[in-house]
Amino acid sequence: MSVAVPLNSNIESERRGRRRTDAQAAAETWSEPGRDRRGPLRPEKLTPTRLRISGRLLTRFFQAGDALALILGGMTAAALTHGANVLLIYGGAAIATFASLRLFDCYKFGRREDLAMHLMRVTVAFAVAVAMCFAVLTHFVGVIMLAASLGVWTPLAFLCVATAHSLWWVNVKRWRANGRLTPNLVIVGATGAAERLIAAILETREANVLGVFDDRLSRAPRSLHRVPILGATDALLAHRIMPFVDRIVITVPAEAQERINALLDRLKVLPNEITLLLDREGEAQEAEAIDRIANIPLTRIAGRDIDQGKALAKRAQDLVIGSIALFIAAPIMLIVAAAVKLDSPGPIFFRQRRHGFNNEEIVVWKFRSMRTEASDAKAARQISADDDRVTRVGKFIRKTSLDELPQLINVLAGEMSLVGPRPHAIGMKTGDVESSRLIAEYAHRHRMKPGMTGWAAINGSRGAVDTPELVRQRVALDIEYIERQSFWLDLYIMFMTVPCLLGDSDAVR
Repeated sequence: MSVAVPLNSNIESERRGRRRTDAQAAAETWSEPGRDRRGPLRPEKLTPTRLRISGRLLTRFFQAGDALALILGGMTAAALTHGANVLLIYGGAAIATFASLRLFDCYKFGRREDLAMHLMRVTVAFAVAVAMCFAVLTHFVGVIMLAASLGVWTPLAFLCVATAHSLWWVNVKRWRANGRLTPNLVIVGATGAAERLIAAILETREANVLGVFDDRLSRAPRSLHRVPILGATDALLAHRIMPFVDRIVITVPAEAQERINALLDRLKVLPNEITLLLDREGEAQEAEAIDRIANIPLTRIAGRDIDQGKALAKRAQDLVIGSIALFIAAPIMLIVAAAVKLDSPGPIFFRQRRHGFNNEEIVVWKFRSMRTEASDAKAARQISADDDRVTRVGKFIRKTSLDELPQLINVLAGEMSLVGPRPHAIGMKTGDVESSRLIAEYAHRHRMKPGMTGWAAINGSRGAVDTPELVRQRVALDIEYIERQSFWLDLYIMFMTVPCLLGDSDAVR
């Protein structure tokens, strides 16, 4: 695919217009009445990154499904036929078919490919596979036996695979429509590379571009191909769309090394993946640059690269152990709920907005441990020893962490994990300063779902973080866990949580 876009055409035309100050540009960007702020590449409903489906993992799942379908077809055909060479024929046919399905890109599920076209691709792949079998296996089993065996196997295997691919095509279409399968990008730098990237994505629709940020607002256009300029880089750092952003793409000229370093230094505090796209010279390089996910060669340079295998294992662990834990804890939770209700007037549960994965705001459930009128949803005042806001029952359930049991609901809903950095309240303060402002790496702890327990908890960092040193210690332990996370480490942390909590009488919780 080639996209013909005049280099910096929109940018140059804007520069020929009147010059605006950065303040004027920012004001116009946000205040113009009736202005379309969505652009052509922003979905109607944004999906948090934790709900996004990995295309690579999905492909592996589809391939495993095809292998199962081919085995099922082979077993059915074997039951209907007999002969010493049946296993060789059906095994060879299955291998040839699997290779042919990959050769003909039957796992691509192109956005513009309808179901009939996709099934036609599957049919061609089967035809080529059968031809390959005749070309190779004829020398071993003979034409007559091979034709008889494949005459039974081919329709059965094709029916299984075609049915599977029809179901997958429907689901892929649905996941694309609800935003779970289409990555969301924001671009930093209103450059020619950004303009060409957006033009390419408009052609393929393989990604969503939510907006563009540029520090030089006085020289930047108001939009690139109708994708809006949302503000300067500082606006990006706390923008409300960031929990929905999979990747930040920096598009700057290759020779602007100082500017690249400055941008990386400012953006490294974000948990989002950061990639770099440099302006290239020459048509050959440009064509290559527009041929991969929009299709642009995005070189990952910062941010955490998610291991999908680990993520899948962690989610399975949360669902299995979390369900068992909720079943076991249900009688205890009923007793605690009754005690909270009888002890003081007010609701049984306390709900608080906290930071989740990728800075997403989530509502965390707890048993209420404070007097209703003294509840502090933003944690402007952290808990302290002999805190007069805590009820009698509240003191016990906080000391034993029974107040945290309702968070099993958050775990099963996918907002939290059993093990991870503890979720902090949005706007939580350490003294008179927001805790998130005390250390540059604070947001790095949001590169993984928050947990009910964690590496920090079993290493002594529990309860309030009411001094800058405690904040630094908590963040350091959380980042250490994120770097080391594994299925077995999570099991170890779960195993150590109860003795650590019961053996710690000093922590204020």
